[in-house]
Amino acid sequence: MIGFILTGHGHFSTGLKSALDMIAGPQEAFEIVPFVEEEAGTYGDTLRAAVKDLREKTDGVLIFCDLMGGTPFNQSMMITAEQDNIQVVAGTNLPMLIDIVMARTPDSAIADLVAEAVEVGKEGVCHMELSAGADDDDEDE
Repeated sequence: MIGFILTGHGHFSTGLKSALDMIAGPQEAFEIVPFVEEEAGTYGDTLRAAVKDLREKTDGVLIFCDLMGGTPFNQSMMITAEQDNIQVVAGTNLPMLIDIVMARTPDSAIADLVAEAVEVGKEGVCHMELSAGADDDDEDE
């Protein structure tokens, strides 16, 4: 099974994990590592330890980050050079996480999960608009 780590600035990971748990239930091999200002000096070591621990229990680890270029992403990328079968996805959103936890099986390959996460993440961003009064005439008939 591929393990998941969710990280990001502030309460990003705790809030997203809370929403995910509410919708999809608690997940096996899914950890969060928040990047909070008061623990910035130890964040890299904390993330590294979480990845190492989860990697020992799983076939690989997929790290979900809030955005590319920030500290959580940069630290995650450095970890990929130190341990095998670790991948990073940036731009994480709730539709992506819901889909990926439902798609994960004990036999899932990390490359397949990464590809699906990126595709579903893109699809989860959209713009919807209702026209004010557009259907008012239809209701009068």
